[in-house]
Amino acid sequence: MATQKPFREVELPQQKLHNDNVLFPLVLSPETNTDPTALQLSAFEDAIKTHKPWLESLLLENGSILFRGFPIISPSDFNNIVEAFGFPELLYVGGAAPRTQVIDRVYTANESPLDQEIHLHHEMAYVPNPPTKLFFFCEEEPEKGGETPIALSHIIYERMKERHPDFVAQLEEHGLNYIRMVGDEDDASTYRGSSWKSTFMTNDKSIAEERAAKMGAKLEWMENALKIIYKPLSAIRFDEVNHRNTWFNSLVVAYNKDTTENIKVGTTSVELGNGDPVSGDVIKDVLKIYEEECVVISWKRGDILLINNLMVLHGRMPLIKPPRRILASLCK
Repeated sequence: MATQKPFREVELPQQKLHNDNVLFPLVLSPETNTDPTALQLSAFEDAIKTHKPWLESLLLENGSILFRGFPIISPSDFNNIVEAFGFPELLYVGGAAPRTQVIDRVYTANESPLDQEIHLHHEMAYVPNPPTKLFFFCEEEPEKGGETPIALSHIIYERMKERHPDFVAQLEEHGLNYIRMVGDEDDASTYRGSSWKSTFMTNDKSIAEERAAKMGAKLEWMENALKIIYKPLSAIRFDEVNHRNTWFNSLVVAYNKDTTENIKVGTTSVELGNGDPVSGDVIKDVLKIYEEECVVISWKRGDILLINNLMVLHGRMPLIKPPRRILASLCK
């Protein structure tokens, strides 16, 4: 006899219907008629371990799963759930966001001012080996705003190819060059404010050089600053599981009107892999498509959002009324 799964699908008005009536994102809650707060954390952990292959198949089909109504209260609880899934941890080497370790595999999400919007992107799309999965946990739910919008990357690709076929062809041929200018210390005033020490997880310049070389990045040391020129990378990724192209890049969050030679500390720039600039009109159209295709679900305390980073873009809506505390964990 098959084991009954202790999960039930929940429908929310913000979900979007895609591909053969698949709801995005998938929302799972406890399969119980009792008060969810009476559930034991250990039971949720056991359910994940028992049904992990099924949950992974759902993640491949839907791209994202929101777990709502489970007994997750603390960062330690969240860490236990991440561990229950058993995905290998990915260290945030090369990352641009200011983050702080909270406990074990749990880190703060981007620590920049919460009234700043972060546009949709794939996590660490500017490095050769980005995370394949992301976990987000709502420890304190926002009173208003501060959502984490998500969108299916293959749909963005399809719409951009229809709107800008020549530009997409250039992306497919040349990829993108990402350039960051970072300081000696973290700058939490910007969502790209990680210092070179935090970026490479060391205070030693020689070790930073070694770690940069492993990801194909070139470093140019300056007085009180460092320019990181990442290896040109593909901006369109073929999803071998679902057999479709995806808009796998961080183009919008890295875009800067300034030339790559004039970018300031705490900012980034991006150009086509052949050195050509990216048109501002393209950026405007991408942002419009992002707005039309993203799903925005308000956070509830205890929510865990699991994202397939190879299929789904994510961002951050401006916080209108605090508090808000979202934690994160990255997986290989």
